[in-house]
Order: sequence, then structure tokens, then C-alpha cells
Amino acid sequence: MTSAPFNEFDDPRIDKSDQEICDGIARPAHVAGSGNLDRLADTARDYARAAASDNTLKAYAKDWAHFARWCRMKGAEPLPPSPEMIGLYLADLASGASHSPSKSASRPLSVSTIDRRLSGLTWNYAQRGFALNRKNRHIATVLAGIKRKHARPPVQKEAILAQDILAMVATLPYDLRGLRDRTILLLGYAGGLRRSEIVSLDVHKDDTQDSGGWIEIFDKGALLTLNAKTGWREVEIGRGSKDQSCPVYALEQWLHFAKIDFGPIFVGTSRDGKCASEARLNDKHVARLIKRAVLDAGIRSDLPENDRLALFSGHSLRAGLASFAEIDEHHVQRHLGHASVEMTRRYQRRRDRFRVNMTKATGL
Repeated sequence: MTSAPFNEFDDPRIDKSDQEICDGIARPAHVAGSGNLDRLADTARDYARAAASDNTLKAYAKDWAHFARWCRMKGAEPLPPSPEMIGLYLADLASGASHSPSKSASRPLSVSTIDRRLSGLTWNYAQRGFALNRKNRHIATVLAGIKRKHARPPVQKEAILAQDILAMVATLPYDLRGLRDRTILLLGYAGGLRRSEIVSLDVHKDDTQDSGGWIEIFDKGALLTLNAKTGWREVEIGRGSKDQSCPVYALEQWLHFAKIDFGPIFVGTSRDGKCASEARLNDKHVARLIKRAVLDAGIRSDLPENDRLALFSGHSLRAGLASFAEIDEHHVQRHLGHASVEMTRRYQRRRDRFRVNMTKATGL
């Protein structure tokens, strides 16, 4: 076994990402080739690449690269799937004994990360024509034991309050960049949007191939049609009580002064903040914006800076809406696009937990 520093991407035998997987989609070998079939094969590969989001594909590629490297460091091969080896791999991830194949032990991974790794392996095996039975006792029993022994309540990001978002917006300049970032914060908060949903918006339907939705502006508000994580959904964002805090007004101002009437809504700007580009923003910009605005606005100033940065993320916008919207939670559920009220409650950092008193309801 080599003791070289571990790098999950340095082995040339490790799979060639989703490109290699999609290249395996072709016409049947026993069917004679033709221009039409070859074009259909190209189309099928394009659809295969669109089967999951870019972020999901990148995560699955990293999962497979790590597992393949781990197998080879143990003197095994990742193909075909071996439930016994996968069970040992999961145990290694949970114990932190050596899942970074080097001389030193590594920090144990969380149960949610291990579960995600297993999902990544299942997906990768399926793309290579193999079925991984997660119910096999070598996998299922080990995973059940890991969850029983190591499971912890999920670490949740801090929710941003309504007064917080106003304080964050107030720190932004009034150049183009400030108008754009103000719109991102207000629209993301009022819509309970994921950061990927924010930056994927176009002005119109079918403006770009990588569009994740579009916006229609009406007198009473804006209607967002989103191709979200759980499928297509519509999000209604009404106008606010005043222009300074109205997401729809901010959107109109940004589109007008940035002269955007086609393509991505949220694009980059020049360094001086005076010109808008045509390039769509990366969703990481939303996370960086939130963290920077939290610091500038002095939110949770009772904590050290690093702790404050760790508390807030893109999900803080969704958690803020879920926690502080003074409406029935079923409306919040629909707004966020959750399949169940239970999922919505995971986002709620503050709610009236004892509004229904089951103890008194039973007569006690």
C-alpha cells in the first residue's frame, strides 16, 4: 500500500466523470448504424446529462472517485459492486479510521454525508449497468448500526429575520451591483428561494438553454415559474408595503438600470459597478453575498466573526421565510414547494409549538 498523500482525483484509472457514463449511451450493437440513429444517440446522451443537476453530478463524481481510490488502496477494484467491500467502506467513513488512505486517521463523516455517499455509489453503479442492492445485509445492517450509534439532530443554519434582511439591504451601495444584490436578497427572502433557483431565472421562458425558470411582472406582484428541485412550481411574490423593502420594485429597478430584457436576470457587473455583463451569476455568489451582508449589518454581533459566518448561508433565506411568515404553515409549505408539512417544519426556527395542547385535549 502506498503512503503517498491522498488525492481523490489523481488516479488516471478513476472514472472519467459523467462524460464517460453518457458516452456509454449508444445505439444497440446489433443494429446497423445510420445518420438518424447516430443523431438520436447524441440526443439521448444530452438528455442523460440533464438527468440530474450539475451540482448533483459533481457530488456523485466525487463520491465515486473517493470510493474507487479507497478500493484500490485496499487492494480491491470498485467494479463489479461488492456489498461486503461497501459495508467496510461505510464503516471506515463512520469510524474515521482511515477513509483518507494515508497514514493518519481522518475525522469521521456525519451520518447524512455517509448516506449521501451511498446514494452516489448507487447512482454510479446504475450508470455503469450494475445494480447495487442497498438492502443487502452487508450494507443495510452496517448502515443501520451507524445511524443508531452516530445519528445526531441536523445542524441548521440560522434564520434571517425580516429586520435582518432590511439591515442587510441597507448596507448595499446604490450602484448597479448594489441594485442587483438588493434584488437577490429581497426576492430570495420573499420567495423562499434556493440560491440555485435565484441565479437560474431568466427574463422570459426559453431565453437560454440553462434556464431554471422565468418571471412575469404584474400590477400586484411577480409570478416566478421555477424548474425546482421537486419539479415545476409557481411562486407568487406580492408587492411590499414600501418601495425600500419591496422585492418586485427592486427587481424592476435592476432590470431597468441594467438594461436587461433578455436572458439571465442576475448577471455579473464590472468592478466599478456601472455596467452589467451577459454572464449568469454562479449560485456561490448568493452565499457570499449573505455572509458579507450579515457581517456588514452587524447581525449576531455577540459572536466572533467566524462563528457568525458559519451560522448563515443561502438556506437562511428560506428558513427566515418559513420561520417568520405570519400565515398558516400550509401556505408556507406550498410557497417553498415542500411535499409535506413536516419538511416545512424543519425550516422553521421559531413557531408556536404548543398552539395545539394535546394534554388538555385529552382532559388532563
